Parts: sequence; structure tokens; C-alpha cells
Amino acid sequence: MTGAKPERGHGFLPDFDTWFGREFPGLPGWRPATAAHAIPVEVTSADGIYTLRAELPGMGPDDITLTVDDDLLTVSAEHREGAEDKDHSEFRYGAFRRTVRLPATIPADDVDASYTDGILAVRIPMPAQDARTARTIRVKRADDEGDRS
Repeated sequence: MTGAKPERGHGFLPDFDTWFGREFPGLPGWRPATAAHAIPVEVTSADGIYTLRAELPGMGPDDITLTVDDDLLTVSAEHREGAEDKDHSEFRYGAFRRTVRLPATIPADDVDASYTDGILAVRIPMPAQDARTARTIRVKRADDEGDRS
């Protein structure tokens, strides 16, 4: 015995995941062709700075768009497939998009973004939040505001 694993035989019909690219329609991971791929992200916060890191392999800085709207940070990108014929490819092509909500309004002027080795790093200095949560609310008598009948 040589220790080599026997090659898996192929039946008359190919596997469903071969037909449909990844998974059979209706199963987790399947998405319509027009939908944008989700971008894997990680968000950390320390010393008043939120850092978002996004995996965008094979992109360049010009392929990536960063949008700030109130407390939402949106990363979008597009990766186009080359014209050369391929025997096999597991690369993802098309539109990529991810929106992350941060706990406060993002100061658009101070956002810093850089792209290195397939990772987009966005650093956002967040304003200090008022730590006080307890406060007293004055309760008015209903007749103090006039007759509401």
C-alpha cells in the first residue's frame, strides 16, 4: 500500500456546487447575481478611535469608495474579471458593499483610510460621549397645560 488516497470518482452528472458555482440555490451562501458581495470586516475601539478593517483582496485604492453619512460608514468596491479564459476560478468578481453603524455621528473631516496587502484600514476619531445617563424629568399636571378634552 502506497498511502496515497484514491481519487474520488465522478458520476455521470457533476456535483450541484459545480453547476451553480458554490451552493445549490436556496441554501445558505446563495445570492442573486445582482446582489453585492458582503465585505468581511472587524471593528475595534480604543482611546476614542474606532478602527474598521475590511478584507478586499485583489483591489486597488481606486477601486474602493468610502462614504460617511451621519453614523453610517459604507465601504463599496468593484472587482472586474479579466478577459482571459480561465480553466477554473474561485475568485469573487462584481460589486462588494458593507455598511457599519457606529455609536455616534462620524466626523467626516478626520476619517483616515489606507489600503495595504488586501486590507482596508479606516480610523475614525469619535467625539467623547457624555457619560451621564441619569437625569430627572419634570412631570407636569395634565391641567397645567390647559384643558385637553
